[in-house]
Amino acid sequence: MVDGNIKFVKLVSGDSVMGKLEDGKLKDVVQIQAIPAGGGVQLAILPFGFPFEEEVGGEIKEEHILYEYQKVPEELVNKYLETKSNIKIASSIPDVGPLGGGKSSGGSGIIL
Repeated sequence: MVDGNIKFVKLVSGDSVMGKLEDGKLKDVVQIQAIPAGGGVQLAILPFGFPFEEEVGGEIKEEHILYEYQKVPEELVNKYLETKSNIKIASSIPDVGPLGGGKSSGGSGIIL
């Protein structure tokens, strides 16, 4: 089950970020950057303070949010959680099933 407080938003500065909305603040903020790659786009998830801060943290007041994306792909939420916790979620690792036994059968879980 995905935490409903995790939001993907665009700030008044133009930055696209994800974080956990609590008490009128977006906390544990990461920046989402689109990178052109071979006719498509890849997404990079970085701590908002990168390159000066390498840990996910910080907070932004809710009043600085311009737009909230209504539909956020589960893969993007999983990558946010992985970046924040340094724990890999099995469903986002290619060719690994729930118990590490080959092709994924669509199961989910975490690998420690």
